[in-house]
Amino acid sequence: MLRINQLKLPVGHTAAQLKKKIIKSLQIRENELKSYTVRKKSLDARKKPELFYVYSVDVSLSGEAAVLRKSRGNVQKVTETAYRMPECGKEKMSLRPVVIGSGPAGLFCAYLLAMKGYHPIIAERGAPVRERKEDVENFWKTGVLNPASNVQFGEGGAGTFSDGKLNTLVKDASGRNRFVLETFVSLGAPEDILWEQKPHIGTDILINVVEALRTRIVGLGGEFRFYSQVTDILPGEKTLVINGCEKIKTEAAVLAIGHSARDTFQMLYDRGIHMEAKSFAVGVRVEHPQSLIDRNMYGDVRKEKLPAATYKLAEKLENGRGVYSFCMCPGGYVVNASSEEGRLAVNGMSYHGRAGENANSAIIVTVGPEDYGSSHPLSGIRFQRQLEEKAWQAGNGKVPVQRLEDFRENRPSVCIGKVRPNIKGGYTLSDVRHIFPEELAGSLEEGITRMGRKIPGFDDGDTLLSGVESRTSSPVRISRNEQFVSTVPWIYPCGEGAGYAGGITSAAMDGMRAAEALISRTYPEQKEN
Repeated sequence: MLRINQLKLPVGHTAAQLKKKIIKSLQIRENELKSYTVRKKSLDARKKPELFYVYSVDVSLSGEAAVLRKSRGNVQKVTETAYRMPECGKEKMSLRPVVIGSGPAGLFCAYLLAMKGYHPIIAERGAPVRERKEDVENFWKTGVLNPASNVQFGEGGAGTFSDGKLNTLVKDASGRNRFVLETFVSLGAPEDILWEQKPHIGTDILINVVEALRTRIVGLGGEFRFYSQVTDILPGEKTLVINGCEKIKTEAAVLAIGHSARDTFQMLYDRGIHMEAKSFAVGVRVEHPQSLIDRNMYGDVRKEKLPAATYKLAEKLENGRGVYSFCMCPGGYVVNASSEEGRLAVNGMSYHGRAGENANSAIIVTVGPEDYGSSHPLSGIRFQRQLEEKAWQAGNGKVPVQRLEDFRENRPSVCIGKVRPNIKGGYTLSDVRHIFPEELAGSLEEGITRMGRKIPGFDDGDTLLSGVESRTSSPVRISRNEQFVSTVPWIYPCGEGAGYAGGITSAAMDGMRAAEALISRTYPEQKEN
């Protein structure tokens, strides 16, 4: 198989034009091209208003050697690396493994274990995804929080109510990334996630995909137990305690608990599992008209030919802090993502169509133990909670919103300007700046001002800021060795909550790696399906 890189075609081109470009690039006749597959597609907007799609394409044809000899360097021979699970190890596993959490790490860990015949039990503290959707929408409508079923907790994990973004910076030669994407497609996700440079599913479709993955795991012998929080572990007895009473004995438990399971982090710390405080980032959600972002990214090209534009911005300040955009949601919504009473956190969400009026993104600043005031492993959680309590107070339980001009002038907002809030959940005009220590607030202000030099209008005074974005990543890293086990040797920490991933795809891949470690060491008493 040959791969052609850097195939450029104008926006609005047809499939026939792409095929013609492939044939011309290879200098072959049409009948010599057996088939082709798009591997990567990205948009080049550097010379706007002239915009191009840039492709990498895998082709199958006769006479590969001759084509390679006359190619100009943009054609190379490739061998597809298909994902392969490891062979089972030599230690017999008589009891069923338990996967704690059903976010992407837990689901893909359970999926691999189920395919290998381990019949895993998946213990999820929250609701099945469709019930969870109803709980979340009720919270946004009424403000009544279900602490067990919300934007953070329940089947699918926190990423379910985001944008369903699947891009990752993880380098993976083993094919895990492709396996995750192909699995999603087989479960109903759009096929273009296999080649788009920044693939996304959207919350509306992701809910169906999560439900379909559960059905597949159950069909392979897995068992889901919802509303089943692991409230304690008994290390010497290899036992998990569910909801304070039920006990499950196991020889292996995978911790895929997500970044917001604060009570579980406390329990694990109390039971002697080694963990450390880690750096993460906090900040605000900023909202701009999507038309502003489109115009800056695309120029005056007709919008209907193009997806809602995205951006990625980063600034290094003189005080040593980094300020950057995170989880950018084109055509999306700011959402109340709280999971604890009396504390408020926000996130961003898009549906698959990304057709909302506003673009939103987290603009966040790095924080670490020096900001927490302690090196205690759970000090980052305490820092998060302090910010979220101030955010809750600033909005009296609603999302606090402030114009950027008022943020700069250190005054509460009393009216909105050109930008109308697109927020899921109640919101109120307030003072967002005083949620943060002044050094962080000043860093956010300076970072946004600098970003305005890159995207004119980004630092307009009517830009809306909502707080607080505090759940960017886990504030804790649970230690594990090369065999993926913690200081309690039957506990396997993985995913974003344990501090080893950041986003849906990387968390899913880390869950796979945890499953591989378990498979490589053991074999199930049950025969493989």
